[in-house]
Amino acid sequence: MTVPIVLAGARGHGRWHLDNLRRLQAKGRVRLAGICELTPLGPDEIPDGLGTPEQSADFGGLLDATGAKIAVICTPIPTHTDLALQAAERGVHILLEKPPAPSYAEYRRMADGVAEAGVVCQIGFQSLGSHAVPAIRRMIAEGAIGNIVGVGGAGAWARDEAYYRRAPWAGRRRLNGVDVVDGVLTNPLAHAVATGLALLGATRAEDVTGIETELLRANDIESDDTSCVRVSTARGPVTVAATLCAEEPGEPYVLVHGDSGRITFWYKQDRVLLQRAGHGPEESEYGRTDLLENLVEHLESGAALLVAPDETGAFMKVVEAIRTAPDPAPLPGGAWRLLPAGQRRVVPGIDGLVAASADTLALYSELGASWALPKEVST
Repeated sequence: MTVPIVLAGARGHGRWHLDNLRRLQAKGRVRLAGICELTPLGPDEIPDGLGTPEQSADFGGLLDATGAKIAVICTPIPTHTDLALQAAERGVHILLEKPPAPSYAEYRRMADGVAEAGVVCQIGFQSLGSHAVPAIRRMIAEGAIGNIVGVGGAGAWARDEAYYRRAPWAGRRRLNGVDVVDGVLTNPLAHAVATGLALLGATRAEDVTGIETELLRANDIESDDTSCVRVSTARGPVTVAATLCAEEPGEPYVLVHGDSGRITFWYKQDRVLLQRAGHGPEESEYGRTDLLENLVEHLESGAALLVAPDETGAFMKVVEAIRTAPDPAPLPGGAWRLLPAGQRRVVPGIDGLVAASADTLALYSELGASWALPKEVST
């Protein structure tokens, strides 16, 4: 059966979804029936092979007109809950981009509404479709690296100043009185947080016992671009340090620490390095299940859904801690410099601090960063 789909938000990251829909449409799995955008896409913006889907700025009307069975929602963060509930009340299943909502209350309203409507919702943490995730969990369960000490995450990325001008909500904590929470840990490097929690098996809201945050910014924005968080769980801590002001941007990763070894997972590459006492290093690459394809298979044959809303509850507790923390502190002028070629701000030494945090499970302030503030603790 070919499943009709409506895509809400087809520009920006939505272009990735268009390419993925083209791939799945060529396999006969789905059909792009409609595109919801405030301004219709031109013919040159729709990849070859997707035909001429119906276009409208009216999401609900488009779902009704096309008979869509699945809605892919890739719109600004504050719109996620309302659009998901519009789909749910029509019996339309959902692939909802991360972060699922800008606050824990909005997340619960979405998850509860979807459950009440009896539809299925997949949250778009693509890294959780990696076959490396269950493989690493098996290694941990089998004692490959001994008793687990904790998980560290590192993300050293670069974004120029134009990145924050691409949309009115970019780099904002609030917009027109509505929560946005578009920070480095909640949006661009959210996968590092969600993946670290998943490897530890601490994905649900009740798994979180405390959260410490250090939120800073080098750019002239409202939200954070250089931050770290430590999530306390019954299974151990998950510490993630991230920046969009790296000197030399690199692949983000999560690092599982055991008392007799470690496992490094470069989650965008599905690549795993196992290092343990008494063995040489073992590197492996894994496949990945696409989350939209998994949703289709779940609906058609009952395949296990990979990222149900409740499996992102712990991540949303982190979003809530960041939302309610004091506004991110501006880094002092001497702590960053502007690269004129790309109009990009970098924080000297941040790459090493991010790596050291993943290595030691320590926050920036504990690593001696001169500009770090005392941590904010949320329980």
